Amino acid sequence: MGYKAEFEGKYTEAVGRRKTAIARVRMYPGKGQIVINNKELNVFFPLQKLQEKVWTPLTVAGRKESFNVQAKVVGGGITGQAEAVRLGIARCLLLEDQDLKATLKKSGLMTRDSRKRERKKPGKRSARRSPQWSKR
Repeated sequence: MGYKAEFEGKYTEAVGRRKTAIARVRMYPGKGQIVINNKELNVFFPLQKLQEKVWTPLTVAGRKESFNVQAKVVGGGITGQAEAVRLGIARCLLLEDQDLKATLKKSGLMTRDSRKRERKKPGKRSARRSPQWSKR
């Protein structure tokens, strides 16, 4: 698709992570277009809830119409990917303008959510679930 023409010039780059998803985010001066893995936001994340998660840092900072965002995401599920992109955008905004740190931090957008899936243990059905106990 013809997204390369839109994304040219100087950019800010940051990495966002969540669960096993990793997002490399580049933010260019522009009109508010978001492209993830060469697909538009509403195509890559069809759920409205996930689209809103990605837009959150730009909305909180009041810069929704100021930047074009290009992201490459690998690993994880769709929720983890959306939250990884959100963290990447927040970090890019911070590199652009240090004055936004208090606003973004207050909204909880600067904290890397480090929770990951716990591994399955031997003798258990999952990480902690024990097999059903029977008396006889």
